[in-house]
Amino acid sequence: MNLFPNNTLLIATHNSGKLDEFKYILKNLNLKIFSAKDLNLDEPIENKDTFLGNARIKSRNACMKCKLPSLADDSGLSVDVLGNKPGVYTADWAETKNGRDYKKGMRRVWDEIILSKKRGPYKASFICTLVINFPNSKEEIFKGKVNGSIIWPMRGKYGQGYDPIFLPDGHKKTFGEMDDNEKNNISHRKIALRKFIKFYKKSHK
Repeated sequence: MNLFPNNTLLIATHNSGKLDEFKYILKNLNLKIFSAKDLNLDEPIENKDTFLGNARIKSRNACMKCKLPSLADDSGLSVDVLGNKPGVYTADWAETKNGRDYKKGMRRVWDEIILSKKRGPYKASFICTLVINFPNSKEEIFKGKVNGSIIWPMRGKYGQGYDPIFLPDGHKKTFGEMDDNEKNNISHRKIALRKFIKFYKKSHK
């Protein structure tokens, strides 16, 4: 059964940086990709306490309104010594009156690590949960995770969000120091999207 009859996929996000990552990783698929922002969809309230719950809200909202296969991501940073925080509140830690300031978010992560009085290395992971919903009510879930540690001070000008303080295991560069090709080959989003790509190819026959 072909679940993508028009080779069309809606990415349920208004985040341009995240959309660019999706497009980069999915560039070899024969897909016409649109974002929720392209179609002027509202941003639903994400009020769940899990990545899966929030991704599902976004995916279902977009699919219901556009009647297109809709893929949504919820992802975040989990720091061991902070009890796996900020987790689903990763973006919230960067909120200001004038929008998101991820330097503020990164400083908060580091300040809370110092307040914990724990010794490093400060193990952490980036987690990604993808949910795709289809007009026929079918749903699929794909997960990705990359382990690493938190470093300070911030390093790098690339990527987005908390990338400049995350050093993936086995690498000397933070996500913020890696170019698109380097990061997108090992990222949590790539791991999850690799599973989606396998599903897409199987469902597109």
